[in-house]
Amino acid sequence: MYALCVGFFMTLLDTTIVNVALPSMITDLGASLNDVIWVVSAYLLAFAVPLLLTGRLGDRFGPKRLYGFGLVLFLLASLACGLSTTAEALIASRVFQGLGAAAMTPQTMAFITQLFPPDKRGAALGLWGSVAGLATVSGPLLGGVLVTHLGWEWIFFVNLPIGVLAVTLLVVWVPDLRPNRVPRFDVLGVVLCCAGLALVVFGVQNGEHYRWGQVAGPITVSEVIAAGVLVLAGFVLWQASPRNPEPLMPLRIFRNRNFSLGNVANISIGIAVTGVFVPLALFLQTVPKLSPLMTGLVTAPASLMSGVVAVFAGRWSNRADAKYLPITGFALMALGIAAMAFLLGDGSQWPLLPSMIALGVGMGLVFSPLTNIATRTLDRSLLGAGAGIYNTSRQFGNVLGSAGTGAVLQIVLASTGDFTTAVRATFLLLIAVLLVGIAAAVAFRRVAAPGGVTDSGRASDPGLPVSRPS
Repeated sequence: MYALCVGFFMTLLDTTIVNVALPSMITDLGASLNDVIWVVSAYLLAFAVPLLLTGRLGDRFGPKRLYGFGLVLFLLASLACGLSTTAEALIASRVFQGLGAAAMTPQTMAFITQLFPPDKRGAALGLWGSVAGLATVSGPLLGGVLVTHLGWEWIFFVNLPIGVLAVTLLVVWVPDLRPNRVPRFDVLGVVLCCAGLALVVFGVQNGEHYRWGQVAGPITVSEVIAAGVLVLAGFVLWQASPRNPEPLMPLRIFRNRNFSLGNVANISIGIAVTGVFVPLALFLQTVPKLSPLMTGLVTAPASLMSGVVAVFAGRWSNRADAKYLPITGFALMALGIAAMAFLLGDGSQWPLLPSMIALGVGMGLVFSPLTNIATRTLDRSLLGAGAGIYNTSRQFGNVLGSAGTGAVLQIVLASTGDFTTAVRATFLLLIAVLLVGIAAAVAFRRVAAPGGVTDSGRASDPGLPVSRPS
């Protein structure tokens, strides 16, 4: 478990460590605001899109092998990122980084669900959730130190020693679980999912760049977004088609109420986490003109509180009334972001400290409990598919958070010329998203503490049970 957490920490660290480096990238690479937003979104998009497929690849070739492949790809891409001299090269390298992360992430949840029984899974998810929370929000602090003293390139070079440790631990400690059967792949589903997500994100994020008009020839931004929505609708229809023998996303899994609501809440937390730290890091270095290091220090309390709280929240999430943990967490996050929107200014930024603490505690109460509640009552035969879908929904939320807040920033900044007003507008959007998360958590069905996995026995096996080696 600890061996997997090292690599998992590294992949999630790179979702936020770039935030404090964005102003430096604009200066050193001659990049635009839209360019550096794409440095974030390219990674998140390449991370999110293949997750459904890489979960199945892990089922076919074994989770340890695919995790190792993704880890090596991630390290090579990190080296390429640090050596990039143009925004275009950096964005391209970030795509390969995201692909490596996508190969690794589903395997961590696959090991948890296969190696830990239901009554022990809460503690394991507590550790996993604390790593996720700590990595997601500690990036700005580590990034601030590296950018201030060494340069933005080192936010990528730092992955190399962490990655070498992860490879060593993988080889020595992690068992080589083997699949019981070889799956077929939903090639059309992969194409539709990738194309649909790419079109939607491209349209949303680049809308202001093209002034919401023509992108190329007669094709407009609205037509690009509409095409993406139609392609995603086609993906859903194909997943439900009887002609699809083994869909990437078996829709029958959504008959489980807690799993369906859990994915709604998961998208909400993904949007909120990415959406708050990108504009906040840009604001702190643009308006009060803090250094990257001070920017990281301002956000550090959220990192500390999230990591500490997640450990205990994972253990508490085995209780029958566990839904009150994410309800409270979402509410604290909304309260913290609302306070930040009110307190933004060009003076001292330490009044933001209570807001950051509330945000961190809220995140810690959401991450691992939400995972446990969403997957606890799934039939064991659906756990593999469920892990892939759940990881995808979180990363899809991250992509939407980056693209959506980037679009709002550019729109409001173009109309008002005031960066503080633009950041406040993004925070108001995030509060609305968190209210959706609260509503989903409130609607969770109460379930007994786990003594075994109890869900519909009627569901057929869409994926692969992976047995432990004897």
